Amino acid sequence: MADEPVEKTELEKSRDVINQLKEMQHYAKSNIERLTDIWLRLDGELKQKALATKVEPLITEQNNFHDALEKLIGDYEEVCSGMDDGEPAEG
Repeated sequence: MADEPVEKTELEKSRDVINQLKEMQHYAKSNIERLTDIWLRLDGELKQKALATKVEPLITEQNNFHDALEKLIGDYEEVCSGMDDGEPAEG
């Protein structure tokens, strides 16, 4: 008797999506740190303030992206807290 693959529940599939979002959030934070390091080098060590100024909006946008992901993850986790773990996903 062959084992049939078990259908993931809607909650399990949702947790998979949340994990993907958390991974994206991790990389967004890493990008913020890298951009900040580049900004510090341009502004300080390399004395290229004009270029450093161009990096600032990138840091801001990456921060906004990170914050939006954090909000989405929180909202999704809240939705998942009300899901039944025993029902297979629809679709």
